[in-house]
Amino acid sequence: MFRTLRLDAVLIQAVIAGALSFSHLHDLAQAAGQDGWKAWAYPVSVDLLLVAAWRRMRADAGNRDAWLWFAIALIASLGANVATAGMLDMQNVPPWLRILVAGWPALAFLGGTLLAHAPTPAPKPEPADQAPAEEPAPEPVADLTVERALDPAPELPPADPAPPEAPPVAPPQPVSTAPAAPFPPALLDHARKVADAHRAQTGTPIDAATLRSRLGVPAALADSIAHQLA
Repeated sequence: MFRTLRLDAVLIQAVIAGALSFSHLHDLAQAAGQDGWKAWAYPVSVDLLLVAAWRRMRADAGNRDAWLWFAIALIASLGANVATAGMLDMQNVPPWLRILVAGWPALAFLGGTLLAHAPTPAPKPEPADQAPAEEPAPEPVADLTVERALDPAPELPPADPAPPEAPPVAPPQPVSTAPAAPFPPALLDHARKVADAHRAQTGTPIDAATLRSRLGVPAALADSIAHQLA
């Protein structure tokens, strides 16, 4: 499959401008005493320095040396175009111009060497794309209606709880026939209340050992009180 050649207006303009500038530089070098192939080498040297400086500027925009040599090559090209436009007598070139043309090869060699061996800046590391933090998956919300349908019915407490078991009744102790000891009436009233509460709770009369533990009195006094209450 053949590709058609499309002519670009910018490309045509660049070819025309380059040919004219090339011719002007050749004419100026020839007028300054450089004849033969040397006159054709001058425009090549100027254009190569211009391109080298431009490439260095593209790679490192902050390189001042590249800007300096680009300006020198541009001035040399523009100066040749203006000089051959009738501003300079090409038959009688001034000495300073002959000196500039003769010294141009050394100047162009110096500029090209500095541009070629200038350190290339290290490329800035591109920031790594940070993966967005994964959000924790929401915990599944259980359906209350389903859980209620699956859960067994709670056990209901018994309607009539069983009454607490009565403490075991100690066997009746033989009542002591010891004579009644004198004791205060308030103690006897309190003992009678304790005995009544015991009888209401257990259904049996209180014995001397239980009365002694409830009142905290000596055994002889507890026997006397129990005998009095019998």
